[in-house]
Amino acid sequence: MTRPFFDYIINGMKNVKTKGRMYICHTYYHVYIAAVKELVIRGSVQDYADIMLSTMSNNFENLKERLEKTGLFKNVYMFDEKEDVTSEEVMKYHKDRGNIILNLLQRIKYTKLLGQLQEEFIPVDLSEYKDVYVFCDSDPIGYYLNYKKIHYHAVEDGLNSGLLDDQARNANKGAFPLKCAMAKMGLIFIESGYSRYCIDYEVNDISVNHKPPKNIVEVPRKQLDEKLSDDDHKVLVDIFLNNPDRLVNALLGKNRADAIENNAKAKVNTKPNVMILTEPLCDLETRKKLFGDIVDDYKENYRVIIKPHPRDLLDYEKEFPEVLVIKDRFPMEVLGDIKGFEVDKIISVITQMDNTYFAKEIVYLGLDFLDKYEDPAIHRKTELL
Repeated sequence: MTRPFFDYIINGMKNVKTKGRMYICHTYYHVYIAAVKELVIRGSVQDYADIMLSTMSNNFENLKERLEKTGLFKNVYMFDEKEDVTSEEVMKYHKDRGNIILNLLQRIKYTKLLGQLQEEFIPVDLSEYKDVYVFCDSDPIGYYLNYKKIHYHAVEDGLNSGLLDDQARNANKGAFPLKCAMAKMGLIFIESGYSRYCIDYEVNDISVNHKPPKNIVEVPRKQLDEKLSDDDHKVLVDIFLNNPDRLVNALLGKNRADAIENNAKAKVNTKPNVMILTEPLCDLETRKKLFGDIVDDYKENYRVIIKPHPRDLLDYEKEFPEVLVIKDRFPMEVLGDIKGFEVDKIISVITQMDNTYFAKEIVYLGLDFLDKYEDPAIHRKTELL
């Protein structure tokens, strides 16, 4: 059953769905998971899927054209999602009135107005889809679905994102049960499974989530990956990498494997590869210090590769000219879809990389490491609940 049975009884045939699935994405990772899910099920379903890319916080460059070329999705829509700060009318109802009752009363209005704000920018009628999957429903699209009374499936923003951030509770501190009750009535909106119109909240691993909602469901990403065929992996590479051969040569060094085999160390750098994943942590100066320290720890014994986060604005080529910086925009997971590709070690501060199968070793530096550079209260939100 793809939507609540009683909603169908109450609203009758006027709400019969004529389209298949819609995936609403805000990041490359979201698109990657949507593509994997669709590849896994496309042989067992008859209807088609569409995908919508929000441009609110991400530059997808020519991803739309690459998606269309593969034919995995019937339609690829771009969505000019609007933040609350773009509307003075909406922001009038986003102020602290100094009283929880007054704050909740104005939040009812805020919820409705933020949903209404999206209406003219939605490129397709979402009520026509049998299943709507939304990554990061805390963004304005969640408010729109609440406003239009459209049932949907919420999907976790990032892999195991609930491990470090109980987003719903962190955004709704104080009187959480009361706010949940209001959300279940559709008066206000709460993300990650608490909305009246959220059918379920899909995550990779339930056990890492703190106090999850009752409608949480587990869909392990590793199990999805194991169902992909060689052709499926090629589709993913075609979607996310403009030139995979160029990228692999850049990452591993041209003819590096031959050099190692022939012991031709004078011709090419044969150090093992370490890939550092950056994240938009701290302010820019602190971030430069943080990742500079990581580079210093590995540069003597490893060939250092930096993969900047899509939202990281630090110029790593300028700051660290001695390392290889991969500036291509793609989800890290797709490197595992390149047959035979491996790196020796991946370094991550807090990003969960459990589904990165191309690395021999994954090193999580963790919150204790981040504590050295930033006030723990900023990044240990869930622990403070």
